[in-house]
Amino acid sequence: MNTEEVWRSFYSPLRNFIIKRVKSEHDADDILQNVFMKIHANLDTLKDDQKLQSWIYQITRNCIIDYYRKEQFQLKVELPTELLLEETEDLNEAIKEIASCIRPMVGQLSDNYKHALELTELGDYTQKQLSEQLGISFSGAKSRVQRGREKLKELLLNCCNFEFDRLGNIIDYTSRSNNNTKCNTSDCC
Repeated sequence: MNTEEVWRSFYSPLRNFIIKRVKSEHDADDILQNVFMKIHANLDTLKDDQKLQSWIYQITRNCIIDYYRKEQFQLKVELPTELLLEETEDLNEAIKEIASCIRPMVGQLSDNYKHALELTELGDYTQKQLSEQLGISFSGAKSRVQRGREKLKELLLNCCNFEFDRLGNIIDYTSRSNNNTKCNTSDCC
């Protein structure tokens, strides 16, 4: 199968798959373009044509993960220009405060999850590289990262109440302990 045939066969299902996982159709189209660029560049390396679909969807999932890594801690605010600067400063401050809790909270996780998140989420390892580093299967590495994320989310939600905008971005938070108006790293971490 060549790239053009892959495009005809997978364009619509891949686009729908991506749209379900990202915020906008524009971002989905950008991701889809990256997916097909990677498919085109690496199609000749696929040894088993029967694994084409799973290979394509793995590339797609990786591109979606890359998208969220790039978007992490960036807020998109739809406000008039005159309000944007003032509001963005407040939002960025909230994100910075929350981000300062993340690393110490990762440190509270069990060693397996802590190491997995430090290498992938806080470092620049892919989950494949993590599996090789730890000598575990790729699916084992993926599970470990996912469980680590879930444990980290539990810690964050036990620490703070979060307020989200319609796109799921954090716009404010308050500490659950001592009625503080903001989370305190000594409370959370």
